[in-house]
Amino acid sequence: MSRSHRDHKIVIIGAGASGIACATKLLEYGFQNVLVLEAEDRLGGRIHTIPFGANVIDMGAQWCHGEQDNIVHELASKHDLLESTGPVYENYQCVRSNREVLPDNVANRLKAIVGDSLVTRQLELRHCSGSLGSYLSNKFYEMLRLPENADIDQVIADEFFDNYKKFENSVEASDTLEEVSGRGYLNYWECEGDILLNWKDKGYVELLRLLMHSRELKSDSDLGVLEQRVLFNRIVKCINWNRNDSRVELQLTNGESCLADHVIVTVSLGVLKEQHLQLFEPKLPVAKQRAVEGLAFGTVNKLFVEFPQAFWPEDWTGFTLLWREEDLSDIRNTSRAWLEDVFGFYRVSYQPNVLAGWIINANGRHMETLPEDEVIAGCMYLFRRFLHWSIPEPVGFRTSAWYTNEHFRGSYSFRSMETERLGTGAGDLAQPLTVVTMTPQSPSRDKSLHQQSRCDKPIVLFGGEATSEHYYSTVHGAVEAGWREAKRLADFYGLSGAVNVTKSQL
Repeated sequence: MSRSHRDHKIVIIGAGASGIACATKLLEYGFQNVLVLEAEDRLGGRIHTIPFGANVIDMGAQWCHGEQDNIVHELASKHDLLESTGPVYENYQCVRSNREVLPDNVANRLKAIVGDSLVTRQLELRHCSGSLGSYLSNKFYEMLRLPENADIDQVIADEFFDNYKKFENSVEASDTLEEVSGRGYLNYWECEGDILLNWKDKGYVELLRLLMHSRELKSDSDLGVLEQRVLFNRIVKCINWNRNDSRVELQLTNGESCLADHVIVTVSLGVLKEQHLQLFEPKLPVAKQRAVEGLAFGTVNKLFVEFPQAFWPEDWTGFTLLWREEDLSDIRNTSRAWLEDVFGFYRVSYQPNVLAGWIINANGRHMETLPEDEVIAGCMYLFRRFLHWSIPEPVGFRTSAWYTNEHFRGSYSFRSMETERLGTGAGDLAQPLTVVTMTPQSPSRDKSLHQQSRCDKPIVLFGGEATSEHYYSTVHGAVEAGWREAKRLADFYGLSGAVNVTKSQL
């Protein structure tokens, strides 16, 4: 590589999985002038491992989803970092708001109905013109009407399905399943193998260590190959990408500014939605704006509760909350109304005394604004309302808050009915902003052949999970997107060391 190529300044905005993957891959290609700007005071973005209970918990990304064609699994399995979570999210109890536990023979059949639809939906959704919600509702009640399910009480089935829809919303990060495109749902490719592989007692932060070749990440003191290449608490307020010198100027909120030959934007889609009209100068092209506005981005939050000791049996994995209609009046139109969208609490691997709750949609965003003692009281209300055991007071408590944090504005992306209506997708979001430059061809002895050619130079590139065509909403999608953009620059400079992308990026 020529010195000029090596020294081109590349600035990456965001030190999440995609930004770190991109930065480390650029270094592998031989680029040396690489800088990462991070708005938070920590690494990881939506990977956020913190000390809690017996060891650590993940406030954001928690599992490696699948094994085959999953770059996270490929990296982690070499070091024996992953372990199956087992049937925690299959063997849960279904508990009604009067403490009645659904009999296994009823609960298992209801679980089987929604489980079977997971298989058939892959085929049937190809011809679906409506929402995922309408498809799942039709499918559930169609199967419920089969003779073998005639003995299942309709009211209980309704309660179960209401809860299941909340769970499915947590998978998508949608507020309602009517938002989710039925056909667009198939854009996501699930990697074969175990889809709930946990990081034992280490947390997802281990992936960052692998990417950076660092020894530990207990502090920001060991950034591995990114040592002295990451600046924290740096918030970009303007990206000027239409300068006469074909470079990009970044203006920061602290008054600093810098020039770069290339900028790679890996901030969340939530941040782009909120800021793109002010962030880019000039404004993004219409097709790019359509992608930012058309792709969907939602919020899912967790509630971790640590008890002095486990009050549950050893073989108990957790429970889902089935509200009876007559009991919902106890919380609706009260300060506890948000509790309706806490859909379950589950055991946490390597945390013997901890239960993790999940909450979705507007109530999940509202929960972020409440005082901690009010959220704890709400969780304890649920435990004592639904469970028949004596529940001790908690000794530890943490919740995520992905929406109110201006550096995220949510959790992850999905494909909505609006995505479909606008005819946009991840490919449009991933398309770089380019400027036309004149690039000398290889020197020739015949000076008449030494001409300049017009070249589209990618000066602002886009990474992050939302730019992944088929692995959006996942860390492996974010990592691949970072690598994709690093390869785009390597290809632009004609570097022979550019590696092949995986098939999901084609």
